[in-house]
Amino acid sequence: MRDEIHPNYRDVVFVDLQTGNKFITRSTLNSRETIELDGKTYPLFKCDVTSESHPFYTGAQTRIVETGRVEKFRARFARTTGTKKASA
Repeated sequence: MRDEIHPNYRDVVFVDLQTGNKFITRSTLNSRETIELDGKTYPLFKCDVTSESHPFYTGAQTRIVETGRVEKFRARFARTTGTKKASA
C-alpha cells in the first residue's frame, strides 16, 4: 500500500447512548472526542441506536396485525363493491 493515501485504520470505541453499552472495534472514522478504557485512549463515537437498543433485536418491536388492516380496508370500500344498476 502506498503511504499517506489511506485513512487511519484504528481501534475506536462506540457507545450506545440509550443503554450506555461500550464496544471497541476497528474503524477509519475521525472523532474529536476520546475516552480512556483499560488504560488506553481511544477515539469515541456516540451511537443513537445499536443492536443492544434497537427494538428489532431486543424483541420490543410491536407487530402490526395484518387482519386488522384488511378488515379496515374492506369496511372502507364495502360501499363501492355493491351492484350497480345496468344502464340500458
